Amino acid sequence: MIVRTILGDIDPGTLGITYAHEHLIIDSPLVADRWPHIYLNDVQAAVEEVAECVSAGVGAMVDALPCAAGRDVAKLAEISTATGLHVIAATGLHTARYYPGRSWTRAESADVLAELFQAEIEHGIDGYDYSAPVVRRTRYRAGIIKVATLEDHPDDAERTLFEAAAETHRSTGAPILTHCEQGRGALGQVEMLVALGVSPDRIVLSHTDKQPDLGYHRELLSSGVNLEYDQALRRPPEEPGGTAWLLAQMLAEGFADRLMLGTDGARRSLWSALGGKPGLAWLATGFVRVMEAAGIDGDVRRRLFIDNPARVLAFSPNVK
Repeated sequence: MIVRTILGDIDPGTLGITYAHEHLIIDSPLVADRWPHIYLNDVQAAVEEVAECVSAGVGAMVDALPCAAGRDVAKLAEISTATGLHVIAATGLHTARYYPGRSWTRAESADVLAELFQAEIEHGIDGYDYSAPVVRRTRYRAGIIKVATLEDHPDDAERTLFEAAAETHRSTGAPILTHCEQGRGALGQVEMLVALGVSPDRIVLSHTDKQPDLGYHRELLSSGVNLEYDQALRRPPEEPGGTAWLLAQMLAEGFADRLMLGTDGARRSLWSALGGKPGLAWLATGFVRVMEAAGIDGDVRRRLFIDNPARVLAFSPNVK
């Protein structure tokens, strides 16, 4: 079993503290124009931000930006090399809002999409990010498959994307990470992926802590999937229904082996290197103190930060 980072395959046991859903580079004209608050193109700023995380004990991050949405794997490699952080890059596709004028993202068949995704896991991520008329494979490979839906129920193109992700998972063994818009739609995503033959324990659902409905989380976790909570930096720790409260509730119900943490730090206002706060390192420092105050002990925190991500990110290449 290996974890596939952009700089090479490593033993899962060497990951250390892992942030399971991050955004270190988002570099596209579309994002710069429409959503400048999430425009992250500065390698040096990212190196400074990541260095603070590494100093706080963080060993790895999943960069959750998939194909053709502003991903720049060469910049990710620079950040990894400069800081020593293990970076796991994503293939796959995000929501349709990131692809105006790129009709292929919603028009191509599942087989075609799966071929593109599989190539990035097995051979190398396209240096042009599948945004040019030619493909130039880099030596940097993806280690996770990213998919997304916008509503509670997927449209036809999203179903095709999930079919492609399942096919890629079957051919490579790589795990699947999903985007749940405003934390919703997770039940439909699980239903689709399981029906397509994906084992629930190979699925990670992101952003669900935006929805504090305990029944929703209980149903998801009872299905055997993994949830990644990533709103801790965006909401006051003491806020009712926040991430710490939700964690404590789900841990009390016995789901410690199915939960992971990240920052989803795609906000300039969150990065200390860009003048924001509290900084991405806060998850491994300040939020640890919040968890301690909530009665979440060191053994459980190790599972959330180290053991669970290592299990989920590990796969045997070329598993059929």
